[in-house]
Amino acid sequence: MVSAATTFHPIITRHQNLIKGTVAVAEANRWVVLKFGGTSVSRRNRWDTIGRLAGKRMADEGVRVLVVVSALSGVTNELQAIANGDDVDARIAALVERHRAFCGELDLDADTVLGERLAALQALGTDARVVTRPLDWQAEVLAQGELLSSTLGAAYLRSQGLDFGWCDARDWLDAVSLPNASAWSQRLSVNCRLDGDGFGERFSTQPTRALITQGFISRHGDGSTAILGRGGSDTSAAYFGALLKAQRVEIWTDVPGMFSANPRDVPEARLLTRLHYAEAQEIATTGAKVLHPRSIAPCRDAGVPMAILDTERPELPGTRIDATAATVPGVKAISRRNGIVLVSMESIGMWQQVGFLADVFERFKRHGLSIDLIGSSETNVTVSLDPSENLVTTNVLEALSADLAEICRVKVIAPCAAITLVGRGMRSLLHRLSDIWATFGRQHVHLISQSSNDLNLTFVIDEADAEGLLPHLHAELIRSRAMPVRDATVFGPSWREIAFGAPQRAPAWWRGRREQLLSLAAQGTPRYVYDLATVRDRARSLSATSAVDRCFYAIKANPHPEILRTLVGEGFGLECVSQGEFDHVFATLPHITPSRVLFTPSFAPRREYEAAFERGIIVTLDNIEALQRWPDVFRNRTIWLRIDLGHGEGHHEKVKTGGVAAKFGLPMTRFDAFVEEARKLGIRISGLHAHLGSGIEDPQHWRGVYAHLAGLADGIGTIETIDIGGGLPIPYTPEAPQFDLPLWRAGLEEIKAAYPRYGLVIEPGRYLVAESGALLLTTTQVVEKDGVRRVGCDGGMNALMRPAMYEAYHGIFNLSRDGDTAVFDVVGPICESSDVIGRGRTLPADTAEGDVILVADAGAYGMAMANTYNLRALPAEEAIE
Repeated sequence: MVSAATTFHPIITRHQNLIKGTVAVAEANRWVVLKFGGTSVSRRNRWDTIGRLAGKRMADEGVRVLVVVSALSGVTNELQAIANGDDVDARIAALVERHRAFCGELDLDADTVLGERLAALQALGTDARVVTRPLDWQAEVLAQGELLSSTLGAAYLRSQGLDFGWCDARDWLDAVSLPNASAWSQRLSVNCRLDGDGFGERFSTQPTRALITQGFISRHGDGSTAILGRGGSDTSAAYFGALLKAQRVEIWTDVPGMFSANPRDVPEARLLTRLHYAEAQEIATTGAKVLHPRSIAPCRDAGVPMAILDTERPELPGTRIDATAATVPGVKAISRRNGIVLVSMESIGMWQQVGFLADVFERFKRHGLSIDLIGSSETNVTVSLDPSENLVTTNVLEALSADLAEICRVKVIAPCAAITLVGRGMRSLLHRLSDIWATFGRQHVHLISQSSNDLNLTFVIDEADAEGLLPHLHAELIRSRAMPVRDATVFGPSWREIAFGAPQRAPAWWRGRREQLLSLAAQGTPRYVYDLATVRDRARSLSATSAVDRCFYAIKANPHPEILRTLVGEGFGLECVSQGEFDHVFATLPHITPSRVLFTPSFAPRREYEAAFERGIIVTLDNIEALQRWPDVFRNRTIWLRIDLGHGEGHHEKVKTGGVAAKFGLPMTRFDAFVEEARKLGIRISGLHAHLGSGIEDPQHWRGVYAHLAGLADGIGTIETIDIGGGLPIPYTPEAPQFDLPLWRAGLEEIKAAYPRYGLVIEPGRYLVAESGALLLTTTQVVEKDGVRRVGCDGGMNALMRPAMYEAYHGIFNLSRDGDTAVFDVVGPICESSDVIGRGRTLPADTAEGDVILVADAGAYGMAMANTYNLRALPAEEAIE
């Protein structure tokens, strides 16, 4: 009897073979394109990495791999010099020697592997065309770098036992001639066809699963070589990926991906782990050099995902670019382009004149110039020229100006820098960019341009003024939450973390004291708890600074009696801003020496100055009008003078205490008049003081303040003390760096050595107490509304004003439970829309009524600003050891 298995065995086998055949065909048509730049192909270990990555893709994903390579690092620059006719023979000889040497490093025989390629390069040096340097000859010269590197790389990978084939990109990528393109661009900066029907099937007939080819080169319509232009290797990879309908195109380079700013300028720049094609296009176009702008469109049009990855650190996530990336609103990147040329064209006759702009733009076209940004008014049109896309030599600009002078008055402004903010929904972010506008308000802004697609906002300023501006602007974007760096779907680690490791912070004091805090919360909330050991630690970190002679604690940050006693015990004096504060000091510490109390008021009434002098404490004055109106109060007194140095600093516009918009300090324009008025009244000015803001992140700020005040002190002759204020920051947010205290100390020691005759005083507040304090709240309700989940607490802006007033960030934690998490807004019980403690915070998903919520870093300006609005009771307070 014949079994069923025997009967159907041939049919089963046939189906299995058909399935295998289908899989084989599918695999033959499934590609991943890997592109490697010059630094990635210039060392043996990098070629080992290329082989390992290609092998992993094939093994893990069952795909075929196409490797696209650039020339060895620096080779294209040399070839460009040869194409320009610069020292041709010597440069060719040096390139031949370099490639021979690299063959030796790879244990390859140069004559066998590169003999024909090197002969072709040498033949171009003796070609008759070298005299006239026609464009077709230049293209042949420029192509040699990739032909050499790909040939060498394929031979090395085969020598390592990898089955790699080689193909000539010019057999597959066809250059196209665009309308109005110059002869130069049609040969040396071409585009390629993307209408290759059946391209994948034809390309997949290659005999090996892994292939290597060249970036940067293609076939001209006449059959010779055409070049894709600088950055063309990225674009070549994109063309291949699009034509093959690849699984993805991976751009392997020497950086981990696109960042929120150039990491060389901004170490705190964050890796952008996921972007939409449109965002990546804007970032690449406006300055990011890691990916050529022209490479994105082919992949976008074909729906092929892209990735930028680091050859040395392949474990990093890199930047993924595709159409499915979430459109998270916010600034994703800030970039700077130098060498921008502005052309300003003015004509009264242009108002409502038909064809004026057409006449203008025709002249730019005539000189082969591509316009980048445009700004216009009734009588002026200003445009920018990007040197990366244009030949903007003196001769070209002179010829352009002469043509334009026929129809308008022309002014060329150069060199300029274009600083661009890129992100989704730029118009909706304008309210968060107040500090950015203020920063640019101090610059000479020639042009502001907002893109019609709402993806970028550009400021063009003098190039010299752009130096050092990017780190400041990047920090402002994070601080204002215009750049949502806490969104893990977009932002990864900072460059500093990648290069040097994540900052190691000591665990917050409260993390090991959960049970104690829960016990305190059971006595009633809202409740502030202060850890005095943290206060002592911060105090000692400042008082140990050799350059500082005296420290005063700004008690407005937190006047709790135990904190005052602790800091006085550490040798600190106390700085007060009202009679209420200094009366509180003497009530708490009745035996404190008056010279350890400093009175620095703002618009205080006459009686407070009188009371301060009666107490014998140090009095600071910051206006001349008080001397003129109350001469009897100040006559024959010794005072300190607070000066406004003309600018403010800080984490929010509302804490900047310098500059014309601030009410604090004597303006420099009235300094001489104040000194003269003081002399008439027999007043001795023994101290100079400046405090320009709070939460200042630049450790060198205070050094500059001391230097400025010391220069003024020399002119007065009676100064003994210089008070450089406070304002030292703490890292409220998870991404904020720890304040660089060693650099701060070094700056003060350096400047104090230059002006040793003055005593140096500081008056910190926040730095000493913020991290010592935690606010305990109890959950009242958990509510969902239109997709937003809110945790309500028994204290809000009445207990902690900073989030409502400054949009300040505080860490928020549930002490009662942990486990799976969800995202919530945390709010209070006050009848105000601004009563939000934190938005988009991760808390346990089952957070419920009665849970104890801890708000971290609330020791400064927490209870000190608490209020009874809505007749809510003030929080309780507790100081613990």
